[in-house]
Amino acid sequence: MRRPLEGKKILIADEDTTFGTLLDRYFLSLGAVPVTVNDGVTALTKFNEAKPDLLICDLNMSPVTGLQLIEQIRHQDSELPILVISGADNMSQIAKALRFGVQDVLLKPMEDFDRLRETVLTCLYPLMFGSRVEEEERLFEHWDAFARDPIAASKLLHELQPPVQQVVSHCRVNYRQLISVDKPGLVLDIAPLSEDDLAFYCLDVTRSGDNGVLAALLLRVLFNGLLQEQLVHEHHRLPELGRLLKQLNQLLRQANLTGQFPLLIGYYHRGRRKLILISAGLNASLSIDKQHKELNSGLPLGTLSNVYPNQMSLECDSWHCQVWGSGGRLRLMLSAE
Repeated sequence: MRRPLEGKKILIADEDTTFGTLLDRYFLSLGAVPVTVNDGVTALTKFNEAKPDLLICDLNMSPVTGLQLIEQIRHQDSELPILVISGADNMSQIAKALRFGVQDVLLKPMEDFDRLRETVLTCLYPLMFGSRVEEEERLFEHWDAFARDPIAASKLLHELQPPVQQVVSHCRVNYRQLISVDKPGLVLDIAPLSEDDLAFYCLDVTRSGDNGVLAALLLRVLFNGLLQEQLVHEHHRLPELGRLLKQLNQLLRQANLTGQFPLLIGYYHRGRRKLILISAGLNASLSIDKQHKELNSGLPLGTLSNVYPNQMSLECDSWHCQVWGSGGRLRLMLSAE
């Protein structure tokens, strides 16, 4: 009789060799072909050698952490299912892992192996054992506690803000808030998609009460994966950001987050020198060399079931973008290296 994981190659990366051996034996019993390592450096080597069907990793590893391992693998393979099994209870770490498109996070101690089996089957056979709606609902369960504690949610959101200066996809990026506020206003996130392209968004969380912060947390979890998925389906052509906005609008409704969510999304491809900006509720002005262009706000997400955004597309090597709304004003600057 064929076993459920027959022939599936599973790469397991965990510093706890006892736990790694336990997983190894368990997956062998289900017909899988496990490869078990106890550090992130070896995991990267084995990933390139074995071409696994699934990665299972801990977050607490050194010298390459679990998050660093996931990020590097995502740059090479945007579709590989990744399951995190970790003792880390730091919500900011878990949120960052989800942002990189991991399928699920299970916490140690891992005692329910029926749940583990079900989760692995869902990762490997999503059409048979799960759906996008179910996955989104499961991911959003991580934020249920924050719905009851808005202060904790705002604190987590602050911790997740990107550094003010960084190099992303061979582009030097920096930003600054031009108006300081005591509580979250304009929330920025920057996501590397490959060595050549990146995406970013700016969300105004002030128009919907506590739902604004929860929407920002949900967006951090789903944004990168949705855009990567679109690029794969488009065979790595430029993404359709209008379609992405419609997806996000639907997800906010499915999560029962009501209100207005002004949002600006940007995409930049360094090789093609292509910048795309699309706005649903935020004003933006763009400066390239001595040229200045304005992008009207459009209607915020959550206003209507459909989205009617405004879009701008330009070629450039560097640019300055100012974004503003009721939550404040932000300046974002990029220069390709």
